[in-house]
Amino acid sequence: MTELEKAQSGYLYDANHDLEIKKLRTKCKDLCYEFNNCKPSYIERQKKLLQQIFGEIKGDLVVTAPFYCDYGFNISVGDNFYTNHNCIILDAAKVEFGDNVFIAPNCIFSTSGHPIDSNQRALGLEIAKPIKIGNNVWVGANVSVLLGVNIGDNTIIGAGSVVNKSIPSNVIAVGNPCRVMRKITKEDKHKYQKADNGEIL
Repeated sequence: MTELEKAQSGYLYDANHDLEIKKLRTKCKDLCYEFNNCKPSYIERQKKLLQQIFGEIKGDLVVTAPFYCDYGFNISVGDNFYTNHNCIILDAAKVEFGDNVFIAPNCIFSTSGHPIDSNQRALGLEIAKPIKIGNNVWVGANVSVLLGVNIGDNTIIGAGSVVNKSIPSNVIAVGNPCRVMRKITKEDKHKYQKADNGEIL
């Protein structure tokens, strides 16, 4: 089993010395560098680079530079995906985003973790567990989503949260560690006033 296969299978793997892994990370970081140094008006060039970076793009997307990831091929994004500035995805394992996912600035999605044992850490070993984000999820600013976390459909993660455990669908969750605050209800449609005729979509 290669070190990359170990990473994908959830075993300890050599993240710092394996030549294949280092080569894949360098290739991805070069592509991210090109993307981050495109003029904002070079939209088609940005899209072509994102197609080379991401493993799967299922529809329209907007990624606002700067953006960083480790490998890229482990990232899958649904339709109408949006991330604001300074999104970081450490994708040693799979990271899946559903449709209509909105990500605020300065968010981190990290599938990677280090061993508790200091000798294993010193050897450069790491562990990776997948992350899955459902449909219609809004992730607030400065949120960290950690390895092994699933976030359910229609859920909102409040700004500044550290999500170290899975969060169910249809809730607002916030905090460090992130916890469910309340369910989302029909009354939430009336929270903000519309400027036109007030019709609710």
